[in-house]
Amino acid sequence: MEPKKNPKADLSKNSALYFVIGLAVVMALVYGAFEWKTYDDANNYDISMDVDDLLDEEVPMTEQIKTPPPPPPPAAPEIIEVVEDEEEVEETVIESTETSQEEEIIEVEDVVVEEVDEDVDVPFSVIEDVPVFPGCENESDKRACFNKMIQKHIARNFRYPEIAQEMGIQGRVAVMFVIQKDGSIGNVRMRGPDKNLEQEAARIINKLPKMTPGKQRGRAVRVPFSIPINFKLQ
Repeated sequence: MEPKKNPKADLSKNSALYFVIGLAVVMALVYGAFEWKTYDDANNYDISMDVDDLLDEEVPMTEQIKTPPPPPPPAAPEIIEVVEDEEEVEETVIESTETSQEEEIIEVEDVVVEEVDEDVDVPFSVIEDVPVFPGCENESDKRACFNKMIQKHIARNFRYPEIAQEMGIQGRVAVMFVIQKDGSIGNVRMRGPDKNLEQEAARIINKLPKMTPGKQRGRAVRVPFSIPINFKLQ
């Protein structure tokens, strides 16, 4: 039985070639679509820049001050005189500190040490032998007796200044004095609220009797002492 279809009309014979051609055409169209560019007909952008004339600054003219050149250095003298040093310089002789065997060596026992009588102030609270107030020679506690006799002396000689009473002045006067090495009273100093009260306190302290001086290590020394005196109106 013969086939009805014409063998020349068999399209499947060149199907691979047609597929390749179609694929190439499609790729060309796609590439053309990606590369396709369009441009505007008119350019509407203004790329010019306006410069404000008010920003212009006038640079002032500067005047250059010309400084005069420095004066030329003084000319060197033509003739240099050489002055000879005629003065003789005495050389310093450095004596040797090394001892000679011919020199006599002094023994330490032969050196006499002179005791210097220095004025040393030892406070009343730490002195070994306190100053003895007249009447406390036979007391065992001379320190307590001294304080007791000082208080009695102040009470016996106390006198309130009349001008301070009229002005209503009262307060405490701190009195500081020194019992000298001979037992006398000296270097009296006061500090109080009024000059009249200070003068009265100084008068009382200056009337203290002469005492037996205080001693430190068996030597008479100066002993500072301070006591307050109260002035109170009744």
